[in-house]
Amino acid sequence: MKKFAAELVGTMVLVLFGCGAAVLGPAPFDQLAVALAFGFAIVAMAYGIGPVSGCHVNPAVSLGAFLAKRMSGKDMLIYWVAQFLGALIGAAILGTIAKTGFANLGQNGWGPGYLGEYSMQAALVFEIVMTAIFVVVILGVSGDKGHGPFAGVAIGITLAVIHIVGIQVTGVSVNPARSFGPAVLAGGPALSQLWLFIVAPAIGAAIGALLYRLKVLDPDA
Repeated sequence: MKKFAAELVGTMVLVLFGCGAAVLGPAPFDQLAVALAFGFAIVAMAYGIGPVSGCHVNPAVSLGAFLAKRMSGKDMLIYWVAQFLGALIGAAILGTIAKTGFANLGQNGWGPGYLGEYSMQAALVFEIVMTAIFVVVILGVSGDKGHGPFAGVAIGITLAVIHIVGIQVTGVSVNPARSFGPAVLAGGPALSQLWLFIVAPAIGAAIGALLYRLKVLDPDA
């Protein structure tokens, strides 16, 4: 229950802070502010709930940890439920605060009318590659030979840089739960495009974890 609660709260905070910066932040849209909000949210939660659950707050990260043999399948499923529920709660809180209601919750997307209007192919490649990189960093800094007290900082900086690079492409997901909460409540194109932000991060997480499973990047091998 402690791990469930920690992952629920952590994912809720990630969505509320990150998506909140996009929806409630300074006008016009400030890409750097949003990127830093997501990164700092992860840093805060890494130290706040990290000792309890490891602060995955991301189904793709939990999948990567499972495939790298760092958590059980049972724990992964518990984390998933908590993460998706936490993201939904975070998006709901944001929707009750925002002047636009549930129409704009910082949802992910691609194509005509969405930020940089990138193609589905570009969105797919971006989400796969960036999730793989993100999972590699997380598995690297959190292993037995990781960087201990500085792990949260490294993970937060990585997420911020990913957002700086890719907000115009997809709004940046690399996290199925982060996409799920806003999409379910906003509906429309965000909901119809949600599949990509579940499938692509899962593929990316598998690639990142495989590099450790095959001992390519595992320092303990």
